[in-house]
Amino acid sequence: KGALLYGPPGCGKTLLAKAMANQCECNFISIKGPQLLSKWVGESESNVRNVFEKARQASPCILFFDELDSIARSRGSTSGGPGIGDSVVNQLLTEMDGMAKRNNVFVIGATNKPDGLDPAIMRPGRLNAHIYVGIPDAPARLGILNASLRKAKVSPSVDYNAIVSETDTFSGADLAGLCQGAAKISVRRRKDADLKGEDTTDWSIEPADFEIAFRGARSSVPASDQQRYLDKKE
Repeated sequence: KGALLYGPPGCGKTLLAKAMANQCECNFISIKGPQLLSKWVGESESNVRNVFEKARQASPCILFFDELDSIARSRGSTSGGPGIGDSVVNQLLTEMDGMAKRNNVFVIGATNKPDGLDPAIMRPGRLNAHIYVGIPDAPARLGILNASLRKAKVSPSVDYNAIVSETDTFSGADLAGLCQGAAKISVRRRKDADLKGEDTTDWSIEPADFEIAFRGARSSVPASDQQRYLDKKE
C-alpha cells in the first residue's frame, strides 16, 4: 500500500522515488512536509485532504512526502497536550486508510529520522514497506561520478576508481559536491590561463583539480549516524 524510504541525508531518497514514478510511467506529486502546515485552524488538515484529492485525480500516481517526520511525528510527543501536529497526523492516517477511494495512488514517505514517526503510520496497510537507502557502495559511487561529470570535459588521466576508493564514507550529495568543486577549480585555472594568453581550446578537468577539491571535502554523515541507521535496519 505504501513505502517508507529512510536513511542518511543526501543518499538519493527523493531521486529514487522519482525514478520509481518514471519506471512505472505514472504521475508524480512531490510534497515537502512543512509546506502542508499552517498556523490557521483547520488549514493544515485541509491541505492534506487536497493533496490526496489531487493524487486521485491524477491516478495512476505516486504521492511522495519528503521530510515526513515534520508532519507525522508521534502523537503526544509535544508538550502542552494535543496540538496541530496531532491533527495533521490523524488526517494523514484517515486519508491513507481510505483505500477504496485511493485507487492507483501509491504513497511514499522519506525521512532522516524514522524513530520519530508515529507508529500507526508504519503499520501494515499504510507505509508497511520500510526501505533503507544508505551510503552508496563502490559501484554506486562510480555511477554517481559518471552521472555528475557526464556533461563536463574530463581528462583521461582522471582515475575514477581511485576517487571511488577514497570516498567510501561519502553520500551521493557529497560526491556531487566534490565534482562541482573540481569543476570550479578547473574554471578558475582556465580563467587565469586566458588572462595569460595561453591556449585553452582543449581545457578539461585534471587530477590536480580533484586533489585540491578533496582538501575541502568531507563526509556529511558521521560514522555514529551511519551505525544508528544500520541498527534501525536490523
